[in-house]
Amino acid sequence: FPIMNTRKLIPTVLAIIGVATMATVASADIVETKNGARIVGKVTKIDGGKVYVTTDYAGDLTIKQSEVTGMTTDAPVVVRLATGTTLQGTVSADNGAIKITGDDGQLTTRVEKVAATWAPGGEDPQVTAMKKELASKERHWAYEVAVDVKGKSGNSEELSTAASFRATLKTAEDTLQFYTGYDRQVSNGTKSADQFRAGIDYANNFAGALSWYVRDEGGFDRIKDINLYNTAAAGFGYDMIKEEKHTLTTRGGLSFRYEGYTNPTHEALKSMGLDFGLNHEWEFTNAKLVDRISYVPTFEDFSNFRLTHESFLELPMANPAWKLRIGISNDYNSKPGPGVEELDTGYFTRLVLNWK
Repeated sequence: FPIMNTRKLIPTVLAIIGVATMATVASADIVETKNGARIVGKVTKIDGGKVYVTTDYAGDLTIKQSEVTGMTTDAPVVVRLATGTTLQGTVSADNGAIKITGDDGQLTTRVEKVAATWAPGGEDPQVTAMKKELASKERHWAYEVAVDVKGKSGNSEELSTAASFRATLKTAEDTLQFYTGYDRQVSNGTKSADQFRAGIDYANNFAGALSWYVRDEGGFDRIKDINLYNTAAAGFGYDMIKEEKHTLTTRGGLSFRYEGYTNPTHEALKSMGLDFGLNHEWEFTNAKLVDRISYVPTFEDFSNFRLTHESFLELPMANPAWKLRIGISNDYNSKPGPGVEELDTGYFTRLVLNWK
């Protein structure tokens, strides 16, 4: 008796499974392609010549719209045609074409005539893209302050302080930066560093990887006997690498360099020249590497140049607004004043605070 009941039950179970399977397929969207494939899933949208489908068996798929011959949706979607006509309704395949059926009527067209689709109550992908583009062009200031203080007492007395500030206004099209910094060090009552700098830098990406820039930096370095220096430059840049978290930009242009000295026997430098630069930023998961190089030779004497370099590694701290910066800087003046070394090298560890 139990065996007989089981035999009668098997066809019933199979029938239920078959109906459930058919219902599942019936409630899914279907995309038909030129090679005869049928992709069963959920069409999330059509945008930019691509059909986006989410499936249970292969995750998210992207199909070239030019390869799609037919499409069926189990629920209404909003369809915008290339002509600008917008209609909401269900979509069904119709002998190489598609039929859109909604409350406002029925329309037959071809897949290639569809500019975009999206879920009812959602947003046209074109509008979403425009909003993102506008947001990328909005200007927002970002600020950073870096400070380090180092001291020593005992056999020798030493106190060194350094502070810098940078304000950056950046969009997808241009970048404006203001920066300033001061370094001071006293060893056994004698100053071994007394340097101030302030500058402005503007770059405009006018054509893809190409940009133009203008910059100006001035300040003093009393240890090097420079009571005032100023370098103004303008030229063009090229992005060798331009990714969201990795950029490498080279620069080349013309400059005017001025250096006035405290020592009256050292004639002030006033000369046009060239301007070369390299800016590199690479952001990792938990670190950021920055390199900045500037090379400014004069036309009067190409052996008379100034080379500045700064490289640092920035590490995040527990509070994301705070960073630890470890780096090295070099300042090389090929023709310094009497009794002044050509190269100054500094090593630093600084606390950096970022905010917007």
